[in-house]
Amino acid sequence: MDGSTPDFHSQLAAETADARAWLQASPLVGDALAGRLTVERYRAFLTQAYHHVRHTLPLLMALGGRLPDRHADLRRDVVHYCEEEVGHELWILDDIRAAGGDPEAAARSAPHPATDAMVACAWDTVMRRNPLGFFGMVFVLEGTSVALALQAADRIQSSLGLPPTAFRYLRSHGHLDQDHVQHLAGILNRLDDPEDREAVRRCARTMYWLYGQVFRGIDAPAFAG
Repeated sequence: MDGSTPDFHSQLAAETADARAWLQASPLVGDALAGRLTVERYRAFLTQAYHHVRHTLPLLMALGGRLPDRHADLRRDVVHYCEEEVGHELWILDDIRAAGGDPEAAARSAPHPATDAMVACAWDTVMRRNPLGFFGMVFVLEGTSVALALQAADRIQSSLGLPPTAFRYLRSHGHLDQDHVQHLAGILNRLDDPEDREAVRRCARTMYWLYGQVFRGIDAPAFAG
C-alpha cells in the first residue's frame, strides 16, 4: 500500500470522528469521567450494557455462518472473537450485584428503546444486509471502550467508593479491547471491496448515533432504568 494513502481503519476513524465526538459528548459520559455519576446511574448503564452485550456472541456466530466464501479467511478471526466474548454478559450481572443492585431484576427488565434499536440494527446488518457491516459495530464498541472504559471505571470507583468487583466489565473490556483494536484494524484493512467498506461505514455511523442515544436515554425522564 502506498504510504501516502491511509489504510481503511484509519480512514474510518477520520470519517466518523464527528459521530464519535457526539457520542462522547453524552452527559452520562461527561459525568462518569468527572466523578459525578450516581450509583443508580451506574447500575442503569450496566443494565443497558447487559441488554446489548448478551447479543454479541450470537451475533458473531451468525456473522461467521453468513460470511461469503470470498471472505472465508475471516472465519478464523470470528472464531477468535467468539472465544473472547463468552460470558461477558455474566460479568455485567456480577458488577450490578457488587454495586448493590439486583442482577436478576436487571436481566428480566426490558431494554431501553435505544438499546433495542441498537441490537435490532446489528441483527438486521448481519441477517439482511451485508454481514461484514457488523465490523462497524465492533469498531464503535471497542474504540469507545478503549477511549473511556478504564478512565471511567477509576473515576466512578473513586467517587462512589464501590469495590473493585463492581468494575469487571469496564476494566476487562478496557484492557481486552486494546488488543482487539489492533486485531480489528487487521480485519478492516483486508476489506478492499468498496461495497464491504461502505457497509462498515454505514453501520459504524449508525452505531455511534444509537450508542449515544443509549447513554442519553439512561437519563430520560420516561426511563426509570
